[in-house]
Amino acid sequence: MNAVEVDSVTFAYGEQPVIEDVSMTVEDGEFLGLVGPNGSGKSTLLELVLGLRRPDSGTVRLFGEPAHEFDDGTRVGYVAQQATRAAGELPITAREVVRMGRYPHAGIRRLGADDRRAIEDAMARVGVTDLAGRRVGSLSGGQRQRVFIARALASEADLLALDEPAVGVDADSRDAFYDLLADLNDGGMTVILIEHDLGVVTERASRVACINRRVFFHGDPEGFADSDALANAYGANQRQLHHDHP
Repeated sequence: MNAVEVDSVTFAYGEQPVIEDVSMTVEDGEFLGLVGPNGSGKSTLLELVLGLRRPDSGTVRLFGEPAHEFDDGTRVGYVAQQATRAAGELPITAREVVRMGRYPHAGIRRLGADDRRAIEDAMARVGVTDLAGRRVGSLSGGQRQRVFIARALASEADLLALDEPAVGVDADSRDAFYDLLADLNDGGMTVILIEHDLGVVTERASRVACINRRVFFHGDPEGFADSDALANAYGANQRQLHHDHP
């Protein structure tokens, strides 16, 4: 089964279309890098995939169900830029953020031993156990992103969706963060990543989708590097994809 199926989707804010006739699939276990210029509709497309918005036309299916009707919150982990920023203002600890991943499992019951074990295992897996008692607002950008990924792991998510998760994160932390994503993907988790750093996408993702309202490329990273998708989507020649971070 495909994790995601987008078929002829169009979406507009008022009279302004931001997604036009977009079709693509994301297979189970795939690592999709989603790229495009600012204002190209990347975040909107991700929100459509997650059922947070409904298309004006076309269909979006998430694990075989209409995305806007999908209600198994345990299967999807979403790390949005604004969520991690907003968390910095909340008086909660890293462990309390990760605990949120267990609430869909627990329902109205209190968290039990299995839930507590899942929370501690998730924190250990992403290397934030030593941060458990710290307020999320005191954490660095990279640490905060790891905490939110731990929340997704605690929920036992099958799909991890991230919207430019490494903005403001230093180079060493970025590399460690993307190593973590690669490990999770190698373990079978489907990953959809919006990332402005084209080098990261071509080096880390197994598939690339380049959009600017519509799809200009959807395929393997090597094909993307050899294509004219960047020039067409960005309106300029941006064929230099690989670079070293300082």
